[in-house]
Amino acid sequence: MANRPVHFIWVLDCSYSMQGEKIARLNYAIREAIPEMRSVAHDNPAAQLLLRTVTFSTTAQWHHQNPIPVDDFTWQDVQVDGMTNLGEALHLVARELQTPPMPQRALKPVLALVSDGVPTDDWRAGLKAVDATPWGRKAVRVAVAVGADADRGVLQEFLGNPELQPLDANSPKQLAAAIRWASTAAVKAASQPVLGDGSDRTLTMAKPYAPPVLDDDDDDDDDVW
Repeated sequence: MANRPVHFIWVLDCSYSMQGEKIARLNYAIREAIPEMRSVAHDNPAAQLLLRTVTFSTTAQWHHQNPIPVDDFTWQDVQVDGMTNLGEALHLVARELQTPPMPQRALKPVLALVSDGVPTDDWRAGLKAVDATPWGRKAVRVAVAVGADADRGVLQEFLGNPELQPLDANSPKQLAAAIRWASTAAVKAASQPVLGDGSDRTLTMAKPYAPPVLDDDDDDDDDVW
């Protein structure tokens, strides 16, 4: 059977509020998650996992624009700079969720949003653009709220499913666990065949792929954001 592509897109908040330990821990967590993503991909030989990254701050830009097979992917650290233009980032993603450039025979894409603040542009317009694309409606979506100041309402609307909640990452250990979950469980969900032209959204986002509750009770020595 020919491989069917699974496009995994990180959408990363790189605003100034992420500077210091948050951005360092995010870079570390994603870098450490890549081998686990490779393992999941190897367990699903009918699917080809392709990775890329878009960052947003005062502007949004592709950090890895071309889809890269997970076996060839090397994480390049992101840096902080400016505001929180999530809407612009979602517009960039929406353009990639058209067919073309998305192939008709692809499996569901994964959109993984990580943010610690409040958007500073028209994020609803960007989300509307994603939702207007066929692949945006089919996408498996995960959201990670970094720290107490993250706008969970925005992340909830991004998820588009009232049964799901953003993953709370209020410490370095929670962030690592959230990134690990987003990198593996979401890929497993996306590797399921598409059943229809959007009617399967509830299936793809339903349990058992609901995010876990990340407990930090044993991490008294861990920094809290």
